[in-house]
Amino acid sequence: MRPYILAENNWKNMKEQQIDLAVLPWGATEAHNYHLPYATDNYQVEAIAAEAGKIAWDNGTKAIILPVIPFGVNTGQVDIRLDMNLNPSTQLIILRDLITVLNRQGIKKLLVLNGHGGNNFKPLLRELGLEFPEMFLSLCNWFGVPDKQEIFEEDGDHADEMETSLMLYLKPELVQPLDQAGDGHEKKSVVTGIREGWAWAERQWSQVTDDTGIGNPAKSTKEKGEQVFKEVTQKIAGLLTEIAELDMNNQYE
Repeated sequence: MRPYILAENNWKNMKEQQIDLAVLPWGATEAHNYHLPYATDNYQVEAIAAEAGKIAWDNGTKAIILPVIPFGVNTGQVDIRLDMNLNPSTQLIILRDLITVLNRQGIKKLLVLNGHGGNNFKPLLRELGLEFPEMFLSLCNWFGVPDKQEIFEEDGDHADEMETSLMLYLKPELVQPLDQAGDGHEKKSVVTGIREGWAWAERQWSQVTDDTGIGNPAKSTKEKGEQVFKEVTQKIAGLLTEIAELDMNNQYE
């Protein structure tokens, strides 16, 4: 039983335990090329949350890791079989309910630890911040933490070299041989502003990629996965400590 993992604890332990910060890992269930499992985002964000929670706990931080939410926004993937979608409005309802519980019980700080690029929590947390002004609501997209170019050779953002390497480290038994993977080629928008990144439209997944991946996983290794895991969890552990110790009346300098 790890004291910082809510799912493993019991009422006797939780009844009097000090909790300064709750961490909510949020993933997705979706296809990840031919070689990674549908739950890739969930395995990754859950493992990162647990390890960061351990590091922070060992340093005296009283944070609790909530169970992972396994479904995310997949509105651009409606024709990819069994890519499970939660609409943003549904995510708002779920977050409101969970924040209500934390607020009622005096746990005034929440970090949403996001593991899926399709999830966009900023507008949701802005709205909920108005409803719960006494709460500190924060967000971290773990995949934005590392400098990918320092570790990985191939660019991408879905079932790519980084995700595949991380899964080779965390769940190698669930990774198919890389010679079975597609090359993750991404077709670019014909609209200039979207292609150049200063305009946006949701990607229609089955038109963008033939294998559901974006980024070539061929150069993935377990060693690269271990390196990025250690970097990400150390940095996020520091974030947990800083938020847990934050004086909400003196947040800026």
